[in-house]
Amino acid sequence: MRTTGLLLLACLWSWEANAQAPEQEQESDFWSAWFQRVDRSQAMQPRWVTPLATTTGRLEQEWRSDVFWVQRPDETVTNIGGGKGPSVIPWQRVEIIVSPPPYLNHSDATSGDGFGDLGALVKYRVASANEQRGNYVLTAFLGMTFQTGGAPNGAEHATFTPSVAYGKGWGRVDVQGTAGVSLPTHITPRLGRAFIANNTLQVHAGRWLWPEVEMNATHFIDGLNAGRTQMFITPALLLGRFHVWRRMALTAGAGFQIAVTEFHTSNHNVIVSIRLPF
Repeated sequence: MRTTGLLLLACLWSWEANAQAPEQEQESDFWSAWFQRVDRSQAMQPRWVTPLATTTGRLEQEWRSDVFWVQRPDETVTNIGGGKGPSVIPWQRVEIIVSPPPYLNHSDATSGDGFGDLGALVKYRVASANEQRGNYVLTAFLGMTFQTGGAPNGAEHATFTPSVAYGKGWGRVDVQGTAGVSLPTHITPRLGRAFIANNTLQVHAGRWLWPEVEMNATHFIDGLNAGRTQMFITPALLLGRFHVWRRMALTAGAGFQIAVTEFHTSNHNVIVSIRLPF
C-alpha cells in the first residue's frame, strides 16, 4: 500500500512538471521572439543617439527620464520626469511610449506643486535604412496628453499632436527633425493650437561622444500667445551607449536652452536626460 502511494505521488509530480514545462517554454519563446523582432527592426535604421529634446524618427525600446529646470520671468519650475517613460517596439514598424505624469515643483510659493498630465506617443516608421543602405529614416507619430493634472500643472483639456519625424546621416554627421501641430480638444484663452518644429545637427565625435545643436521653435496659432513665435537654440552633449547588463545600455545627456526670439515664455532652461535602452 505504501509503495502504491509513492508511485501515485511520483506520477502526480511527473504530470505537474510536464504540464509546467510547455508553459515555461512558451513564456521563454515569447520574450525570445519579442527581442528578435526588436533587433530586426533596429537593424533596418541608423544607430544615431536620440537627441535631447527632438523626438527621433528611429524606433527605440528604453526607459527614459528627464529633468527640466525652466526659468520663467517670475519663477523657476522644476519638472521631474519630463513627460518621459517606458517605450517598447511591439511590432517591427511601431513604437509605443507611455509618459507617466511628471512632478512639477515651483519656486514661487503661491503656485501649488503637483503632478502634470499623462502622456502617450505612437510612432509608425514609414521608411528607413541603416548606415550601409542609405542612412535615413522617415516616421509618422501621434503625441497625446490627457488632463490628469490639476492647475497650474496640467491642461484643461486633452491634446493631440500629429507629427512627422525625419533624419539623414552622412558619415559621422546626422540631421534629425520633427514638424507637427498641437491640437487641443477644446480651445480656451489659455490653451490653443500651435505649430511645433525641432531640428538637430548631431556629430558622432568619438566612441561615446555625441555633441549636438538643436533648434526648438513654436508658433502659437491661437490661445494666450496667438500669433507669436518663440525659438530656442539648445547646445547639448550626449554620452553613450554604455553597456550595462545583457541587453541593457545607458545613454545620458544635458543641454542648455537659450531663447533667440524677442518673445519667449522662458529662457536659460537646463535639461538633463537619462535613458536605458534594452
